[in-house]
Amino acid sequence: MANLTDLEIDAAMKRGKERLNTEPRAVTARYDLKTARVVVDLSNGCTFAFPPRAVEGLGEADDRELGEVEVLGAGFSLAWETLDVHVSLGGLMAGIFGTKSFMARRAGAVSSVAKTAAARINGAKGGRPRKTAGAK
Repeated sequence: MANLTDLEIDAAMKRGKERLNTEPRAVTARYDLKTARVVVDLSNGCTFAFPPRAVEGLGEADDRELGEVEVLGAGFSLAWETLDVHVSLGGLMAGIFGTKSFMARRAGAVSSVAKTAAARINGAKGGRPRKTAGAK
């Protein structure tokens, strides 16, 4: 069994080295007051920016607190230590700004012209049908 563990460790080390060489990592991160965005300079020469107030745990943070962003470790995550917020760079770049439940709440809160029109039409018909005892 020890040999299997050694093989697993070796494989993990190899994957880690490949990740360091292939995936973009944060080199620097800063909060830009003018655009109200966190700007991340990546190891591949690109720049990524996002609205920090959309991130779970940062919605109520003030500008000073948002400015305390740090790049952690090898650049795969960002942290706001005083707010106890840590986020993965890959998740942010994929549009994941928090836990599954946080993202579900945000998705339901989105409003658009089409969503508003659909709600009005549905309301004119009497609203959402009531659930029956046998329905799930």
